[in-house]
Amino acid sequence: MDRLMNIGQAAKASGVSAKMIRHYESLGLFPEAARTDSGYRQYSDKELATLRFIRQSRDLGFSLEQIRELLGLWQNRKRPSRHVKALAQAHILELEQKLQELQAMKATLEHLVHCCHGDDRPDCPIIETLAQGNGTGAVEPGHGHARTAGLRPGGRST
Repeated sequence: MDRLMNIGQAAKASGVSAKMIRHYESLGLFPEAARTDSGYRQYSDKELATLRFIRQSRDLGFSLEQIRELLGLWQNRKRPSRHVKALAQAHILELEQKLQELQAMKATLEHLVHCCHGDDRPDCPIIETLAQGNGTGAVEPGHGHARTAGLRPGGRST
């Protein structure tokens, strides 16, 4: 027989906060828990396993919709593993894209930090670029810095 836990115990045992458990229930990602006569949620070992599955999926960066699909595949013991593999491969491609974007942001920031004197003068290409808000990274000429006009993410010129 399953041991039953309240939401706090389930949160501690699964590594998913009580707030997120309620959120997953509200999204229909996780079934609403059984309730005691006094209205407290109760979770069995089966729900705990599902919460752990969701937590592991989130830790790997899967979106909520991808997790919904993974849960369906996990619960369908007759599913072909190629469906799971295809979903994971698609996620790898998304992660590679995000990694490229992060590397481009890092390169842009490194360039701006290099151009900033970091002294007692108020002029700063980092602040000037952020204030422009147009995403070009352009710095007005004549401010005593290396020019970053036309800079795109990654420090590449336009």
